[in-house]
Amino acid sequence: MTVTKILLLPGWQNSDPDHWQSRWEAIYGDHRVEQHDWMRPLRGDWSARLEEEVLAAPGPVALVAHSLGCILVAAWAAHSRHTGKVRAALLVAPGDLERDDLRQMIPGWAPIVRQPLPFPSLMVAAHDDPYCDAARSREMARDWHSPYRDAGARGHINSESGLGDWPEGRALLNDLLKED
Repeated sequence: MTVTKILLLPGWQNSDPDHWQSRWEAIYGDHRVEQHDWMRPLRGDWSARLEEEVLAAPGPVALVAHSLGCILVAAWAAHSRHTGKVRAALLVAPGDLERDDLRQMIPGWAPIVRQPLPFPSLMVAAHDDPYCDAARSREMARDWHSPYRDAGARGHINSESGLGDWPEGRALLNDLLKED
């Protein structure tokens, strides 16, 4: 049986030690895709790093993206010829990089790529995320052909959300990988 490598795709500024992605890395041995510059993310550089990691994996991968990482998945998938290696993607709390304030803080990511993803995916977003209105998250999910799961009042689904190891999220990933 071929093992699926879990690639963690943090958002802007990386995921701190209390973030569920960092906890999954410690608990499950998931692999964080390290970016060259977490503070000034360049879409081309981040896409190239993801491409390198997908190609370096000996078998299939699953993408677990948070915030800007979700936008990265869409941008990468639109240009890569290696999307067939992706079994599934868990997309958590996308940031709305088309919003004026965020576009100024993180330039070069708008417009958000809205093509359907060529692999199974699931989006999880809170209805009170300060970085993306719930209606915008739902639009992205629809455009990416990604089923949408409302996480309730969980903010940006990050360290401040108090999720700990976020076992519900891991169960969603496991279910997503069973379905393909």
